[in-house]
Amino acid sequence: MAFISEQEYQNLQHRHRKARVFQRCCAAVTWASVFLLAVLLYQVCADGLGWLDWQFFNSFPSRFPDRAGLKSALVGTLWMIALVAVFSIPVGISSALYLEEFAGKGKFAKFVELNIANLSGVPSIVYGILGLAIFVRYFALERSLISGALTMSLLILPTIIIAGREAIRGVPMSIRYAALSLGATRWQTTWAHVLPASFPGIMTGVILALSRAIGETAPLILIGAMTFVAFLPQGPMDSFTALPIQIYNWVSRPQPEFHELAAAGIIVLLVVLLLMNATAIYIRSRTERRLK
Repeated sequence: MAFISEQEYQNLQHRHRKARVFQRCCAAVTWASVFLLAVLLYQVCADGLGWLDWQFFNSFPSRFPDRAGLKSALVGTLWMIALVAVFSIPVGISSALYLEEFAGKGKFAKFVELNIANLSGVPSIVYGILGLAIFVRYFALERSLISGALTMSLLILPTIIIAGREAIRGVPMSIRYAALSLGATRWQTTWAHVLPASFPGIMTGVILALSRAIGETAPLILIGAMTFVAFLPQGPMDSFTALPIQIYNWVSRPQPEFHELAAAGIIVLLVVLLLMNATAIYIRSRTERRLK
């Protein structure tokens, strides 16, 4: 049986004490963050719950708080997220499949990977400047839904690609080897085996990326999303507003009633985000059960 010296024992005890102190500090920071979040949620709910009624959901913005609603913002948000999904999901998943399964480890693939990793850390306001310069002015799409959707698609594409690559990388190589040994081509193996096995992780990343797109305000402000819209968008080329823009507009007003309306809008936005995250969890669990 091996014995340790008194000095080694004291050093071991000292490391254990530092580990306990670090653990308690981490727990204190975590619970402090949870407490602050709970306080914020309580304040938002206390201010905004009283404004949540049918009139609030079925009315357009107004200069009078008792007549104001977020109908146009809610419909504009749904339009934008639908277009973002159409643009970003096929491109993001296809890029992840190509980089992980077909591109290899050459210089071009490494260059693309490096740029994707860098783009995922770019502030959202930079994407707003890019969208203003390219989509609004260069392609003359004006301040329309499609300009906002394309800008938000650029914003979340790095997240979708990175999440998709991680999900694809997590598929065991034995699945690929088994399909290839039975005569399947590389594409058949990827389409019929690798993609279904990685689908839960890919969809989780997609839903979380779309959730980020819903909550972004800076890019929409830069491309000129309207703060006062008294109509519903009928197509991709129409002007629009979104929930974050409407909340920002109400918060910027001096009247306390508009601040309460902003709190009600925040509650609606949080509910939409929670529903999207719940959808991601449901899709993931259902797909995993089916694959098993």
